[in-house]
Amino acid sequence: MKNQPRRILAIASGGGHWVELMRLKPAFEGLDVAYASVFAASAGDVPGHRFYSFDDVSRFRKARIVSVFWQITRIVLRERPSVVITTGSFPALMALGVARTLLGARTIWIDSVANCQALSTSGRLARRVADIWLTQWPHLTTPDGPEHWGAVL
Repeated sequence: MKNQPRRILAIASGGGHWVELMRLKPAFEGLDVAYASVFAASAGDVPGHRFYSFDDVSRFRKARIVSVFWQITRIVLRERPSVVITTGSFPALMALGVARTLLGARTIWIDSVANCQALSTSGRLARRVADIWLTQWPHLTTPDGPEHWGAVL
């Protein structure tokens, strides 16, 4: 197992979350990375990598939460990542929780740059499941986290 590269699952919803995740892609060069997002067409952004799509869900569409949870769980169990990284969204938060709980994966949450006044709701919840909990705005840091390591955009 020591000689095998770590498997990474990079996951985000569409729109700005996905754009920010794609800005991190050079950091994953040469690593075994699978990507997941809500739009199947996003697979075109990551040629040569495994890609999964899942339905989108938010706190405003609660009826879909259980279905999306199972979709996310299947992706995590199929990939068996040692690291999960996200730039946000509620389904991605679920992925962090599932991977950490079931696989002991390391988890990284980077709250979207769009959340400049306050952390997102999912970003606030991420503190419970993220080994590394980040904001892209220095003024949103506190002694208890999240930390600021820079901005993606």
